[in-house]
Amino acid sequence: MRRRPSALALLACVCLALPAAHADDGAHPLRDLLRERLAARRAGADPGARLTPGDHTFHLEHGGLTRKYILHVPAGYDGSRPLPLVVALHGGGGHAEAMADDSRYGLGSSADREGFAVVFPNGYSRLPGGRFATWNAGACCGDARDQGVDDVGFIRALVATVKTQLRIDPDRVFAAGMSNGGMLSHRLACEAPHLFRAIASVAGPDVTLDCAPARAVSILHIHARDDDHVLFDGGAGPGAFRDPGKVTDFTSVPETIARWVRRDQCATPPRRVLEHPGAYCERYTGCRGGASVQLCVTERGGHSWPGADASRPGQAAPSQALDANGVIWRFFQDAGG
Repeated sequence: MRRRPSALALLACVCLALPAAHADDGAHPLRDLLRERLAARRAGADPGARLTPGDHTFHLEHGGLTRKYILHVPAGYDGSRPLPLVVALHGGGGHAEAMADDSRYGLGSSADREGFAVVFPNGYSRLPGGRFATWNAGACCGDARDQGVDDVGFIRALVATVKTQLRIDPDRVFAAGMSNGGMLSHRLACEAPHLFRAIASVAGPDVTLDCAPARAVSILHIHARDDDHVLFDGGAGPGAFRDPGKVTDFTSVPETIARWVRRDQCATPPRRVLEHPGAYCERYTGCRGGASVQLCVTERGGHSWPGADASRPGQAAPSQALDANGVIWRFFQDAGG
């Protein structure tokens, strides 16, 4: 008797027959569904398995690399309703466990409180444990940039895989990152605008080499004026990587915002939407597709996550004038409708 081909083989054949991928994520729903199933199988994910609340560690093969991610399922999740998803990207030289550390960033607690899933992928690292990892955000940073790692493709595959592991609302997928992770968030808005409804970057400006998104994406950028790593007015400060060749001449915060105002075609002047001693936020509205662009500035805090309880040894204490997690989630809620 002739053996029937496996389901995986059939999926692979169909995918090969489909047209090449375009920048628009939603352009080929059938192709994307097949990609999601293949990605889930390769990651070892069982679409029928129900994940319990808490942290779960998985690995995903992409671009010839084995990539790790930590998936946090919020308290009370039972699969009865679709969840928003936040992709949380660690800073350059960091790793997934650091970003998932609730004492440092508080994103797990925020997810439990607000009811969203959060996934913490690991950047590219030459070390077996994934430490000292970086992201290829365009002009920065480190080995990920120098090796031309396809981090945008990895994040696309990651989101597709998570959609098979949890019930995710496709209209409420967001990215947030710190420093180099924030820079990658900007690149995701440029190159995956149909996947991400909004992004938020803390201390990571736009360092993309080319950006012409087919759809407007809402942008939130948070930065401290006294950041000594990624300078507010542009350039790399004394606190950046010891090897200047591993970073870049960073785009200034004002130029980052100006680029997104142009890309999103925002028609109105900025409006002050938050003001506390030591911090303020301004938002541009009237942008195409209902998007908005928001800048939040703290006077102090250096290169850190505002509102966090702790910072790295030798680093300035995070500003308490602004709660980054609260501001980010409210911005995402506004963008998600």
